[in-house]
Amino acid sequence: MDKKLLSERDICSKYIAPAVQRAGWDMHRQVREEVSFTKGRIIVRGKLHSRGESRRADFILYHQPNLPLAVIEAKVNKLSIGSGMQQALGYAESLDVPFVFSSNGDGFLFHDRTGTGSQVETQLTLDQFPSPQELWQRYCLWKGLDQQAQEKVEAPYYDDGSGRMPRYYQTNAINRTIEAIARGQDRILLVMATGTGKTYTAFQIIWRLWKSRQKKRILFLADRNILVDQTKNNDFKPFGQAMTKIAKRQIDTSYEIYLSLYQAVTGTEEEMNIYKQFSRDFFDLIVIDECHRGSAAEDSAWREILEYFSSATHVGLTATPKETKEVSSITYFGEPVYSYTLKQGIEDGFLAPYKVVRIDFDKDLQGWRPPKGMLDKNGELIEDRIYNLNDMDRTLVIEARTQLVAQKVTDFIKATDPFQKAIIFCDDINHAERMRQALVNLNPERVAENRKYVMRITGDDQEGKAELDNFINPEARYPVIATTSKLMTTGVDAQTCKLIVLDQHIKSMTEFKQIIGRGTRINEDFGKYWFTIMDFKKATELFADPAFDGEPVVIYTPGADDSPVPPDDLMEGEDGISLGDGEQPSDVDFPEGEEGTKRIKYVIDNVLISVIAERVQYYGPDGRLITESLHDYTRTCVKKQFVSLDDFLRRWSDAEQKKAIIDEMAVQGVMWEALAEEVEKKLGQPLDPFDLICHVAFDQPALTRKERAEQVKKRNYFAKYSGAARQVLEALLEKYADTGIEHIEDIKILQLDPFSQIGAPIELVQAFGGKAGYTKAIHELEIELYAS
Repeated sequence: MDKKLLSERDICSKYIAPAVQRAGWDMHRQVREEVSFTKGRIIVRGKLHSRGESRRADFILYHQPNLPLAVIEAKVNKLSIGSGMQQALGYAESLDVPFVFSSNGDGFLFHDRTGTGSQVETQLTLDQFPSPQELWQRYCLWKGLDQQAQEKVEAPYYDDGSGRMPRYYQTNAINRTIEAIARGQDRILLVMATGTGKTYTAFQIIWRLWKSRQKKRILFLADRNILVDQTKNNDFKPFGQAMTKIAKRQIDTSYEIYLSLYQAVTGTEEEMNIYKQFSRDFFDLIVIDECHRGSAAEDSAWREILEYFSSATHVGLTATPKETKEVSSITYFGEPVYSYTLKQGIEDGFLAPYKVVRIDFDKDLQGWRPPKGMLDKNGELIEDRIYNLNDMDRTLVIEARTQLVAQKVTDFIKATDPFQKAIIFCDDINHAERMRQALVNLNPERVAENRKYVMRITGDDQEGKAELDNFINPEARYPVIATTSKLMTTGVDAQTCKLIVLDQHIKSMTEFKQIIGRGTRINEDFGKYWFTIMDFKKATELFADPAFDGEPVVIYTPGADDSPVPPDDLMEGEDGISLGDGEQPSDVDFPEGEEGTKRIKYVIDNVLISVIAERVQYYGPDGRLITESLHDYTRTCVKKQFVSLDDFLRRWSDAEQKKAIIDEMAVQGVMWEALAEEVEKKLGQPLDPFDLICHVAFDQPALTRKERAEQVKKRNYFAKYSGAARQVLEALLEKYADTGIEHIEDIKILQLDPFSQIGAPIELVQAFGGKAGYTKAIHELEIELYAS
């Protein structure tokens, strides 16, 4: 057997796997093959989406299931032994493994990222592959793990028997934390984007430490009751009877796992600080969820708890570490042991990308000055000055503005999906109530079907808060639209939320990221692959801040009379956005309930508001803001793959199956259906993918499929065939004219009409002298179809 002719899969099974097994690796317990460790980025084009390719390692080797050690990348024997190394190094960096191998079946190129060997890269024969013990010892040396620490990090994660394993980045976070604790580190920070499973990651960390008895009593702290309840009932459920939630200011020291709202154990009066009923050394481990909000501030209630239990290990979890003059997560916890950003999550396909619809009103941007002596709706004399966006819904309420926001939201929902879950973030409770009323009046049919179609979910409203579980439950239809101010900014696992409306002055990057995070979860069962942000207060200008790490797929600014739904032909391109007037001061007084001191708010019911600008922008593959037509985006995509028209023609001609090129370009983001639809509107005729590319990317005149088929007939190509073979080719040509090239390349087409009327598939293939003859005839037909 000529090794040069073997496929990559054959090289893996005949040479690489046996070499690994001979080295002492357990093929069932320590070796996984063809491991897809990402999902593939979701690419949004208009109403359509596709997934890019997932990243897949040929082999991952493990010390044990939760501790990956090495990656092997295989290549065909025609390539050099090290041709897969750079690809494998990329995988190893993501998977946090130190040992990297590339092989073409002749041997291995071994790259040691630990620096513990004599040199970085070494060439090995097939019989020199290192043993599991050798790589584990080098790993421990690299990580600084002595014998005692090794035993600690070997504790297994929780396995519920379903086959669910932590995602690769969760494994990295878990292992980095466990290893840090094993080395004696007692202040640890994990930064993971909203929607990436921080609580599940925390559960696995606690489980491994608890089961191995490294940590016997553990406290999990959060600052929202719903977070504690979600945690107890979902991810932490396996702790069972060993777990309790601290409630009603009652302490029972007989449990091992404690979940608590920090407000439940602290207070302004000393007798309310019931955490002091525990001894200072009672807890071995404290995990602080959303630690950017409490533990980072030296004068916070969380900090008091942490100082009281200072002998325990403290692990902080956050999507947004807070760094200001007054508050620092890093000062307290140290640099994160692991970070996984929103941008990474979108790139890997674990988080939903999003479009942004920006809508600007005249009074917001141009300002409004009251006539001299004007009284507001409540008889208050309005202070004479210019009011602008910073004042809206803070010091000045223009009722027509609230109505117009509600109208735009209603237009969007009616034009897309009237039952898509939507959260509208308002400046305060009063604003949220006004918005609820406006939406109820604009959606009377839906509200008649169910009064909970629109609900205000704020901290002061018990009925609204009671509907929060239904809002986040994918199975529950109602409520559909939630108006809120602060209650839903964090910890709300709204998997099916497809619309986030920002009519709130966002004060900080931390808050902005938290709010955006309400929509980043994907739920394929309910068709949630991306979401839309509607911005009425320039909050999305924070996308331009260097602290933001994941821009949108599209930003759209419709005109005054345009639909708020982004048109399908708005695609990729850069948009220069600078952070300017939209940046809000952080020391704002809010006039109602949730946000502090009372101050005058003028309410005006006789001023008109109009839209002066709207636009949409997408999130591109490189994480940049883009607004480009589908035509321009396709041209850019194609020219990344093909340097010239000749290059494309050569590749198309050489391809055994044209479908391979079509699929490859779809992975790069070319949305064939949407592109064909757009071009067909302009030309009034359907085009083959070949002509679409030639026309769109290289400005060539386009032929329709029917025209191409007619040209083949005129050249009398079928003359050399007779009988059933000629009938098949004539029918294939008609099929091409109707449905395109992909269908005629699939031999299963012979099972369908009109071919089944000519004869059975095996008889039709035999008419060409066998399968090789049939394949040759198809290839020749394609050459004729695409002849210049």
